[in-house]
Amino acid sequence: MNRASQITKVTLPAVWSPQLRNRRAVDVYLPSSYDESRDRYPVLYMHDGQNLSDPATAFAGGTWGLLEVLADLADDGLEVIVVGIHHRGRDRITEYSPFADRRYGPGKGDRYVKFLASTLKPQIDRRFRTSRARDATAILGSSMGGLISLYALIKQPRVFGAAGAMSPAFWHGDRGIFNVIGDLRSPRRTPASRIYLDMGTEEGAVALRDARAMADGLERAGWGESLLWVEEPGGRHTEHDWSRRLGRAITFLLPFTAAGRA
Repeated sequence: MNRASQITKVTLPAVWSPQLRNRRAVDVYLPSSYDESRDRYPVLYMHDGQNLSDPATAFAGGTWGLLEVLADLADDGLEVIVVGIHHRGRDRITEYSPFADRRYGPGKGDRYVKFLASTLKPQIDRRFRTSRARDATAILGSSMGGLISLYALIKQPRVFGAAGAMSPAFWHGDRGIFNVIGDLRSPRRTPASRIYLDMGTEEGAVALRDARAMADGLERAGWGESLLWVEEPGGRHTEHDWSRRLGRAITFLLPFTAAGRA
């Protein structure tokens, strides 16, 4: 049997957000051991849920190959629950942006983050056997999803203990995320938080420059060994490239077995 086929995908078709006044589908990926175990599992929240595993719903048919990535991690002893939050089409950029942008207008990122922390996560915790510890709760995305993931970690440090920003769109909102990082001081962050940050060298000189600058800024803000910066030679801005790096990112962000045991 294909190992990836043993992962169960549960779709919650119409999750209501009182913060954004809209509904969206949410996919929950459960490990193959879920039904046979009483353990609680670490949880990874991922944006752009349409693109994670189904070519029929993915942008241009390209997916992250999430099922295969999770199967490989399970072989190495790491099983996680993944929550794939679908975006809202034309609202995607504004919902993933915490800043006003000259081209795209006001951002709804603060409301989106509150939806994740105050509405969606409690529902997931009630319905599934999740580890509710913050250090077993991570958030990850690419491009605009990478931007909002880092922002969510900073704004909701009691909820999210780790964040992955893959090929992040730090240009958005006049690079406003750099002001947020610049305002941080070590006492304001929880030492246990982890950040995974990456960029491919073929994603453009400006994007690569910004990602390198962010890695330096996070070092100065006190992350140190809690930061993993990956610069991938030849890496491009595609789901295929993010899939190739996803396993390493999850392993760094959630180094726990079921029930939160290190």
